[in-house]
This record gives sequence, structure tokens and C-alpha cells, in this order.
Amino acid sequence: MFDPREKIALFIDGANLYATSKALGFDIDYKRLLTEFKSTSYLLRAFYYTALIEDQEYSSIRPLIDWLDYNGYKVVTKPTKEFYDASGRRKIKANMDIELAVDAMEMADHIDHMVLFSGDGDYRRLVEAVQRKGKKVSVISTLQTQPPMIADDLRRQADHFIDLANLQNRIGRDPAERMARMAEREAQRRQVERDDEDYDEA
Repeated sequence: MFDPREKIALFIDGANLYATSKALGFDIDYKRLLTEFKSTSYLLRAFYYTALIEDQEYSSIRPLIDWLDYNGYKVVTKPTKEFYDASGRRKIKANMDIELAVDAMEMADHIDHMVLFSGDGDYRRLVEAVQRKGKKVSVISTLQTQPPMIADDLRRQADHFIDLANLQNRIGRDPAERMARMAEREAQRRQVERDDEDYDEA
């Protein structure tokens, strides 16, 4: 499926990949993900797309975005749009389809193989357009959930479909590592509390 001589680019729909990995019950280790694709081909670029809520003091995704930005990913973000529907309910719109599609079309002339991490059927036309430029396209999502996370027409259009579940042991985060990190954070939090108490007593 991957040729070591191929130039490839990864296009990661962040929200879609997050939802897919959660549905499968594992977390993505983004360092391992890069290593995996660097070992199969010549990885030219790895794009990660996500929308951010602007007015939040702290966003749980911010540490991930910062880490990706410094560790080999080209992170593309935009603020979410807030609006009210017909019944007056507050809604948040966060769609990165256009940004991903524009970048993919610009990169298509410089790569041999596009790897799309998304199951969103809206990307079918993009996949078709990249293929018309003579490029291979692999799509990574899953059929293992109920309902499947990948649109049938997107899966049919792709040259290759890779089920994310089959990559779990190569790009998934070790659950023990996560527990160790949580324990370390808890220990740091307790140390800060102890230091504060010592300071108050002084």
C-alpha cells in the first residue's frame, strides 16, 4: 500500500479522528503516528485541523495543539462560529473542511500519496479531485463502530481504506503511560498544595 519512495502528506481532521479513536476506546499517540508514517514512506508534511473556541480561558485541546506545533505537525486552526438556531438555541459551528480541501489541492502537485484521517463523506469530491491529478489517496477511519464512522461513498472513492482499529497497536497511546502521567500530575498538584501550606505557616 505504501511505497518507501513515495512522497506522502497526512491530512488529519482533528475532531473526526478524536471521535473515531474514542469510539474505538483508545487515544492517539501523535509521536508514534508520525514515526509510523515516516517508516513507510517519505513523509513530506503532516497537517492537523481543528477549530478553537476563542472566548474560553482554558481549552483542553490547547496543550495538544502546542505540542503538535513544535513536534512536526503543521497545525491549522480557526475560531468557532457561534449562532442561534430558529428556536433560539445557542449553537457552535466548527468546520475545517474548506481549509483541509484547499491545502490538499495545493499539496497534490508535490506528493504521490495523500493520507486522509477522516470518515466525513463531504471529502469524497476532494478525494476524487486529487485522484484526477494522478495521486493515490488512502482514507483512515473505521467500520468497527455502530454505525460505522466512515461514509460509504468516501470509502468507495479512496484507493485504499485503512481501518483505524488495525493501527491501534502502532499509533495508540499505551494506557499504562496515561495512568503514569495522571499520577505524576496528581503528585505535582499535591506538592504545590504542600508548598502553599508551608508558605502560609511561615
